[in-house]
Amino acid sequence: MADNTGTTQPADARVPTVVADGVDIVYRVNGTGAGRGSATAALNRIVRRGKAEKAAGVRRVHAVKNVSFAAYRGEAIGLIGTNGSGKSTLLKAVAGLLPVERGRIFTDGQPSLLGVNAALMNDLTGERNVYLGGLAMGMSRPQIKERYQEIVDFSGINDKGDFITLPMRTYSSGMAARLRFSIAAAKDHDVLLVDEALATGDRSFQKRSEERIRELREHAGTVFLVSHSNKSIRDTCDRVLWLERGELRLDGPTDEVLKEYEKFTGR
Repeated sequence: MADNTGTTQPADARVPTVVADGVDIVYRVNGTGAGRGSATAALNRIVRRGKAEKAAGVRRVHAVKNVSFAAYRGEAIGLIGTNGSGKSTLLKAVAGLLPVERGRIFTDGQPSLLGVNAALMNDLTGERNVYLGGLAMGMSRPQIKERYQEIVDFSGINDKGDFITLPMRTYSSGMAARLRFSIAAAKDHDVLLVDEALATGDRSFQKRSEERIRELREHAGTVFLVSHSNKSIRDTCDRVLWLERGELRLDGPTDEVLKEYEKFTGR
C-alpha cells in the first residue's frame, strides 16, 4: 500500500489514532470547601497532592502532568490508578471536552466518550433516548430503527418490566449506564472512551460489554477503558496506562503493568 508521498507502507503497519505529547491539564477550583461525596473526595485528593497555587480564592490543581503516549488502531487500552490519579480527566481531554494547559493531543477520527456523546435526557423515555443518542452519534433514523431492538436487548433494562417506555429519571444509575453503553456500542467508533461502564449490571451484561469491545477493536477502532476492576481490564485490554498523582507511571502489556499496580496497592 502506498501513501500520498508514493512510499510503500507495510500492510501490517500500525496506524496511530491518538497521540498525547507532553500533556498537562490544570483545573481552576473556586473555594476550598471540604464537601462530601465521591467526586468531591477525589477532587480533594488531587488538591492535597499537588502544589496548588492559590490566588484570589482560586486554586490551580495540576491534574495531569506531562503525559505522553501513542494509541493505535485495534488496541484496547486500560487506564488504571488510585482515585484522583487523573484517569477520567485524561479521557475528557482526549474527547476534546477539557483544554490542555501545555502539550498537544492529536486524534485520527472522532473520539466518543461514553455517556457524553449519547446526550440522553432524564424526562424522555428510554425509547426516545435511544433515538436521541443514536442521532447524537451520527446515526440515521433508519439505522437506529434497524438496531433499536438489539440496543434494548443488549442493555437488559426490559428484563424485569417494560422500562424502555418509562422516563429515564425512573431508572437506577446502573440501568441508565447500561442503556448509554448499549447505544454507544451500536455504532463502530474510531476511538471509544469508556469510563467505568463495565462496573454496572450483572456479570452477564459485563461479558456482553467485553465482547462488544473486542468487536470494536476488530473493526479497526481503538478503545480506552477506565475501570477499578482489574479483572475487566485483564479480560478486555492488551495494554495498560497506569496514572498515579497525574503522572504516567507505566505503559505496557496488561499483565506486566497490573502486576506492578497490584504490588503498589497491596491487592
